[in-house]
Amino acid sequence: MTDFTDLPDLAVRSVGGGVVAANDELFAERENLIRPEAPVFQPHTFGHKGQIYDGWETRRRREPGHDWAIVRLGVPGIVRGIVVDTAFFVGNYPEHCSIEGATMHGYPSPEELADADWIELVPKSPLTGDTRTPFTVDSPRRFTHIRLNIFPDGGVARLRVHGEAVPHPDHFAEVSVDLAAMENGAVVTGCSNEFFGVPGNLLLPGNPKNMGDGWETARNRGPDNEWVEIRLAAQGIVRQVEIDTTHFVGNAPGWCTLTGDDGIEILPRTRLQPDTPHRFRIEEVDDPVRTIRVDTYPDGGFGRLRVIGSFTSEGLYEMVQRFVDSTDPQRQK
Repeated sequence: MTDFTDLPDLAVRSVGGGVVAANDELFAERENLIRPEAPVFQPHTFGHKGQIYDGWETRRRREPGHDWAIVRLGVPGIVRGIVVDTAFFVGNYPEHCSIEGATMHGYPSPEELADADWIELVPKSPLTGDTRTPFTVDSPRRFTHIRLNIFPDGGVARLRVHGEAVPHPDHFAEVSVDLAAMENGAVVTGCSNEFFGVPGNLLLPGNPKNMGDGWETARNRGPDNEWVEIRLAAQGIVRQVEIDTTHFVGNAPGWCTLTGDDGIEILPRTRLQPDTPHRFRIEEVDDPVRTIRVDTYPDGGFGRLRVIGSFTSEGLYEMVQRFVDSTDPQRQK
């Protein structure tokens, strides 16, 4: 992975993230930090507290110290990189920031988080206005919360926390799960084309909001078809597949197939309809799979992919090892 921004955003609101605390948010609310949409700005739009900004903005500090906000990751995991976006904050952005991570079990309160064991992920670093500043993170640990510190005050439009999901393995023993869900650890490993939409959207929770919230290819004028490959959360046996073409009215694929490791046929070539959530039972495939490939014919797009099944004993062992290794990185040395 050459660009950590190709990894999913573990903090975004659409996967369950939340801004649980901030020391100040007088000018603009802290919850804006994790909105999935890109920030916007309308000049000369004033409220009771001044110009309205699409971000988090604190008051001008008149005493020593700095401001901070704590984000609960919607999906706990290993953080590979963070983007601090000061879009449209020109005369009111922070001069510096630092970022810390913590791991807390259960559902801690802001007071409990204040006493957490915070680990530095990004040292105090300079920021500029109206700029997306990326920071690479080098830590093998699993985190559940992120604290953004800004020095001394100011505004940040968005905070993106890119990484790899590491769910707690206790949630998956002897139950059916979505093997292809990003929140469970699945990830897109390749695709033929992503001209109109990002393939990682296929693995997000919830229903697609529009065509932009899915994966869509350019029009294919050649002899080949389009495809996307997914590494499942861990090895499992597939019992149901869901392909949702909702919102794709004139540009859904005509047909699709699903194959697993070594060409295992999970779903033979099957006709799809536009603007339709499709569910297909998989009753005769007992081979465990670790990866799947969706081929669409000839091209087009759809919004969500669900691969419902259960983890094999090997898959559960992999989930446990991933969790343990990221909780106690010393085990990897």
